[in-house]
Amino acid sequence: MEQRPALILKLLTEEYIETATPVASQTLVEKYNLDFSPATVRNDLAELEERGYIKQPHTSAGRIPTELAYRYLINQLNKGTPSRKTQTMLKPYFNDLNSNWKQLAKTLAQLTSNGIFWSFHRYDSYYTGLSGLLSQPEFKQLPLVYDISQVIDSLEEIINDLFDKIPEKPIIRLGSDSPFGPFSSTILTKYRYGEHLGLFGLLAPLRNNYQENFNLINYVYDHIQEKR
Repeated sequence: MEQRPALILKLLTEEYIETATPVASQTLVEKYNLDFSPATVRNDLAELEERGYIKQPHTSAGRIPTELAYRYLINQLNKGTPSRKTQTMLKPYFNDLNSNWKQLAKTLAQLTSNGIFWSFHRYDSYYTGLSGLLSQPEFKQLPLVYDISQVIDSLEEIINDLFDKIPEKPIIRLGSDSPFGPFSSTILTKYRYGEHLGLFGLLAPLRNNYQENFNLINYVYDHIQEKR
């Protein structure tokens, strides 16, 4: 993709992740002090829409990213680290994961405002963060509430089915590749701790702060591996 449309797509996707509101060309120009006119941005948005990266959810001037746009964003991710404050919150849990894994999961749910699932043994699954997940704007739509409720009811079966298919490193699955449904995204990993082989991850809407949450899941995974 050429440099200018790539920049516009990146900014639009990041803006939508932050606001959950369709993004207009004028918003991009003004908020990010772009050197090109709203008309130029509109032309690029029209091309991006034609190529399937964005869409108009209704007749407003704003557009939102599609699954293809999120995949483009994910391809640009670099492994980073959470903030020092977040690291300070999480570090005590790693000293004794056997005793602390549920509290660690709850803290991750609070930090991300999304669901966290954890299977400390293959058939011992735990889920937390339901209120945060359902507070996401996407789940104001009743059909999606029904969809996510079905996922939660089947969570243990889904995790058991995933267990042998997930590598021991954090990966991202979204939309058509998400084991939890096309309306969702997940960042998950299998891990070893002592004699245990476990699995944990984050469950979010398709709109997901992929960079920040990927950093977070990587940070937890790396520290578990150091303690094993």
